[in-house]
Amino acid sequence: MNFDLKDKTALVTGGSRGIGLEIARSLLNEGAKVILCSRKEQGLDTAAAILENPKNLTTIPVHIGKADDVDALFATIEEKFTHLDILINNVGMNLITPGIADLDPGLWQKIIDTNLSGTFLVSRKAALMMRTQGYGKIVSLSSIAGRKATPGMGIYGIAKAGIEMMTKVLAAELALFNVQVNALAPAMVKTEFSKDFWSNKELLDHVTSTIPMGRIAEIDDIVKPVLFLASDGSSYITGQTLVVDGGATAI
Repeated sequence: MNFDLKDKTALVTGGSRGIGLEIARSLLNEGAKVILCSRKEQGLDTAAAILENPKNLTTIPVHIGKADDVDALFATIEEKFTHLDILINNVGMNLITPGIADLDPGLWQKIIDTNLSGTFLVSRKAALMMRTQGYGKIVSLSSIAGRKATPGMGIYGIAKAGIEMMTKVLAAELALFNVQVNALAPAMVKTEFSKDFWSNKELLDHVTSTIPMGRIAEIDDIVKPVLFLASDGSSYITGQTLVVDGGATAI
């Protein structure tokens, strides 16, 4: 499938591994210029070696939960690229957490800052650029955990629910500027990020029993819908969250 992203400039947050790395790979394969950011420079160096596309790849270490870091990131983007066509908000962090009543406030803040506040800070700067240039695509990774209370994933789910509402608000605010803002909500995906869940056979069997397609998602099941939302094929779609869950929320 050709998504026609040649010469588009795309920013992928949390792109040094897993879904973000494969999104970056696919964007590069579609001809886009990709800016990859992550907290650790070592991880970005490893990702760059894996992607093997130095001409169209730029890596920048950034802590997206820190406003000063995000400001510096966008100053670099404006200086080097002058515009930004696509933002993929992929950064995410999940820790198995107790119930809200037993939760340490510091852990709450860490999960909210990484998943929700970081997405806000990056989306805000991207929105300013895209509003001025009169076009753009923002795609954020959510989760079905943001739609259904899940034991051990409560705070992660709250953060992802916030991302889905942010998507709607930004879409309404930017619609007249030809900027489309959407999200993607997967169920469990087979990545290192979720290994604690799918590597447990008993837990995996339980999860797959709730999915009509009988399996958890592979990374490619997520990457292709993300590319669709980043492409001109979705130009009349905005403010939506595309659920990619093998039918789990249909029953």
